[in-house]
Amino acid sequence: MAADDGTAVRLTGLRKAFGATEAVAGVDLEVRDGEFFAMLGPSGSGKTTVLRIIAGFEEPTAGTVELAGREVTRLAPFERDVNTVFQDYALFPHMTVEQNIAYGLKIRKVPKAERRERAHAALSSVRLDGYERRRPAQLSGGQRQRVALARALVNRPRVLLLDEPLGALDLKLREEMQVELKQLQRSVGITFVFVTHDQQEALTMSDRIAVFNHGRIEQVGTPAEIYERPATPFVAGFVGTSNLTNGFSVRPEKIRILAEGSPAESEHDEAAGTVAEVVYLGESTRFIVDLDSGGRLTALRQNLDADATEVAAYRGRRVLLRWHRRHNFAVVQST
Repeated sequence: MAADDGTAVRLTGLRKAFGATEAVAGVDLEVRDGEFFAMLGPSGSGKTTVLRIIAGFEEPTAGTVELAGREVTRLAPFERDVNTVFQDYALFPHMTVEQNIAYGLKIRKVPKAERRERAHAALSSVRLDGYERRRPAQLSGGQRQRVALARALVNRPRVLLLDEPLGALDLKLREEMQVELKQLQRSVGITFVFVTHDQQEALTMSDRIAVFNHGRIEQVGTPAEIYERPATPFVAGFVGTSNLTNGFSVRPEKIRILAEGSPAESEHDEAAGTVAEVVYLGESTRFIVDLDSGGRLTALRQNLDADATEVAAYRGRRVLLRWHRRHNFAVVQST
């Protein structure tokens, strides 16, 4: 058995086929102890299958899974030092909050007094003191999500696996829970491996991100690395909005919109064109510009002073787009 070197999860040569379909097509990945790690990608990219393989709910067709240096590839879920939180929370409706949280401890024959103490401590960690006697139907979506987290944390796993746990929440609550979940992870110090298709969610919460596409990992990096220096056209397009031109890319928020004929600036690239569409987003506006040289660029500008009527007047206007060359990044077509 390999030594525990501070790597919480190590995947080597991981493959999973369902009939003729290869859902996971050769994944190598390391997640560090205490890390908030996101697996990001569109539906069908393989991220959830990888999570289920780590949890033990699926067996890989090939490859190995190690947790804290121990190979667990063929072990049952209950033999692994992990817990999983699902999107639907899977709470028992007939049980109280305390009974839901303590259920796993009861199965493990933990004494009743200790079960209660640990359940209360877990509730406190998710800021739900006093909710012990309520049932799931009496809770809001955000409260149910926190109970599901407490139930997973009460077992003190080495790794907590989260399968789109915020997917059922409305936008406002989802954004609030993103902040809460990251704060919780920092306070408990447990490794979180989080599956999501929402790139903003991954950027907001993660220490590092693996971007999945067609069963493979296209890039692993910090949120800043993934966003500012995407390694492939897929990553550039999936994580945020990107303008791809002649092998280079630039993010829309890096582009300024100027009047045609504005004086040139050193170390800047520019392109003239006509505003084809204006998309008012409230706090910002997206300008889609047809370039004289062919193709389109998208620019994003904060609405510091302008309102919807003023920005709409840009439609059909001649403009000059300009950005600093340091904001260009090369993208290489993945194979």
